[in-house]
Amino acid sequence: MNLIKAAEKKITLPKIKNLGPLYTSPMALWFTSFFLAPIAIVVVFSFLKKGMHGGVTPEFSLDAYRYLVDPVFLKISLRTLVTSVIATVITILIALPCGYAMARSRRQTLLLLLIIIPFWTNFLIRVFAWINILGNNGFINQMLMNLGIIKTHLHLMYNQNAVILVLVYMYLPYAILPLYSTIDKFDFSLLEASRDLGANKIVSMVKILLPNIRSGILTAVLFTFIPIFGAYAVPLLVGGMRSYMLGNVIADQLLKSRNWPLASAISMVLTVITTVGVLWMLHLQKRDASRNQEVKAQLAKRKRIEGV
Repeated sequence: MNLIKAAEKKITLPKIKNLGPLYTSPMALWFTSFFLAPIAIVVVFSFLKKGMHGGVTPEFSLDAYRYLVDPVFLKISLRTLVTSVIATVITILIALPCGYAMARSRRQTLLLLLIIIPFWTNFLIRVFAWINILGNNGFINQMLMNLGIIKTHLHLMYNQNAVILVLVYMYLPYAILPLYSTIDKFDFSLLEASRDLGANKIVSMVKILLPNIRSGILTAVLFTFIPIFGAYAVPLLVGGMRSYMLGNVIADQLLKSRNWPLASAISMVLTVITTVGVLWMLHLQKRDASRNQEVKAQLAKRKRIEGV
């Protein structure tokens, strides 16, 4: 026994080091190289002076930010904001019934496949498909002329309505998928209970369903508004000069005017706006989660009291 105790005392387990930083270092390196470093470059360039032949000159300047209060730029910014808000609202209004129908359907796999299929096609191919539909010699104009409804071509292209239509189509799946995921977890017996208590379908949807899927709605808004706000290809190909948006201004300043500080300053404005939007959405989701926990705690407490 003494020998066994002596052997146990001599055996010492090796110290286990904390390998967490080692495991996360590849992700941290990737995040720093391809996210933080480019943003830092954009921030620095926005405070530099434009070079004579393009690029930047290492001199501190606020000329790029002074242009942001120019009436022309403010007009483009307002147009971008209005277009983004309208397209996002329409997208959410279409995605809500689609997500609800998918959640209640028995063929969810088939419907999910139909939603995902557009992602298999190149972005530009889908835009050019809409050009063939809305163009002067496109499908709609040719069909209406063959039916004798119109005699001249309708100008369906190169306007704000065409931009909104194509943007809604492009980003509709990004709104449907989070809404479907949230609605699918919803307890539909609550709707039946509200109907038993005298509420009609509309009241049940507004007062029972929508508050409980608010997180999905916020996520859908986030996934649609941010990419629409920085859209470039759709306004360029479908909207023309009259539907110029901030993404087009950034591209022109980089490629045509070679005014890198101004392009960086506009990019910083977009980044700040989207970051504020994301933080606000996260705050709302956190507040809703805390409220739900409080409600669950109150219900559990009430059940305990009633049980006693």
